Amino acid sequence: MSSLTLDAAEEIIDAAHKRAQAIGKAVSVAVVDAGGFPIAIRRPDGARPLTPDIARAKAYTAAIMQRPGTMLKKWQESQPVFFSQLSQLPGASMPIMATEGSLTIKRNGEIIGGLGIAGGTADEDQRIAEEVLESLGYELEFAAWGTAGKPTPSGKDA
Repeated sequence: MSSLTLDAAEEIIDAAHKRAQAIGKAVSVAVVDAGGFPIAIRRPDGARPLTPDIARAKAYTAAIMQRPGTMLKKWQESQPVFFSQLSQLPGASMPIMATEGSLTIKRNGEIIGGLGIAGGTADEDQRIAEEVLESLGYELEFAAWGTAGKPTPSGKDA
């Protein structure tokens, strides 16, 4: 089992800030481990005050739900009550945010963490996250919910 180191988290954050600066945005970036616990969170000069918390919630969601936020959106839209209750579970340390800029960090087929970016538009947050993880060699492919033999949102195999 591999883990996400502080050095790897800092590398992701540095790359994300460089990409954001290239498009004129100040974004906060959060990297969490596979359990959703923070490794590093950074808010640069000019980023809005709430963006670190949003980035952390996005990273937490991607890690514990084991899917990028964009994959979770349709499920959340079809079962909003379920998703709102997830955030209130005793073990949940953050709200669940199924949205752009929320990516699961995966290497060698193993989920090792989550990345959250907040401060740009939804599309900008998503693009920065995808470009950074891809450029650093992380995997961006995830089985769709309901794929044969994989758990579906209802918890039953397809």
